[in-house]
Amino acid sequence: MAEPFLIGENMTGGYGTGADILHSCTLAVEKGEIAVIVGPNGAGKSTAMKAVFGMLNLREGAVRLNGEDITHLTPQARVGKGMGFVPQTSNIFTSLTVEENLEMGAFIRRDDFAETMAQVYDLFPILKQKRLQAAGELSGGQRQQVAVGRALMTQPQVLMLDEPTAGVSPIVMDELFDRIIEVARTGISILMVEQNARQALEIADKGYVLVQGSNGFTDTGQALLANPEVRRSFLGG
Repeated sequence: MAEPFLIGENMTGGYGTGADILHSCTLAVEKGEIAVIVGPNGAGKSTAMKAVFGMLNLREGAVRLNGEDITHLTPQARVGKGMGFVPQTSNIFTSLTVEENLEMGAFIRRDDFAETMAQVYDLFPILKQKRLQAAGELSGGQRQQVAVGRALMTQPQVLMLDEPTAGVSPIVMDELFDRIIEVARTGISILMVEQNARQALEIADKGYVLVQGSNGFTDTGQALLANPEVRRSFLGG
């Protein structure tokens, strides 16, 4: 059976010399698929995604992208391999304009990125309107659009999002999820940590429920939504 496009397999590890946070945790996503990581606070969701991006040392396990072992690559090297990461906080340059933020996203490009910027503006029309405005003056939802847009400027094959809807209104959350679906339809794989579990699983091809750094449940988004135990324990009934 062919291996998933991106897989963090049996990941065990934590930060520095501290105790392990992840325990044989596995996450995988296919081309153009949306995979969502949900679970209670402290379950290791963000840690698991950071492990896939190389932001903590694994004692056991491996990360492979398109069949290539990238376990020991730095996060910067992983960006060069086609991974984009949008952290939950401090994810834009507030003093720069929207357009300057997007240009910063193209720092690894040596070609003309005008077409990619046009695609980002098509995806997020409000950013085109506000392209000369300082990013720090934008609303929370618009800032998230800048952060996602900047990651897209690297032309990633995989886009990793840590709590993309944190602190935004339900209407803005729905809009962001719509844009994430559009990104996936272009063939980019999405791996996303999300507190709004029910809404995230609605759009997920695959869902991972983490419990204390381990895989609790893994299934399609719809199957997890229909699972009585998942609903009772993690989705509020």
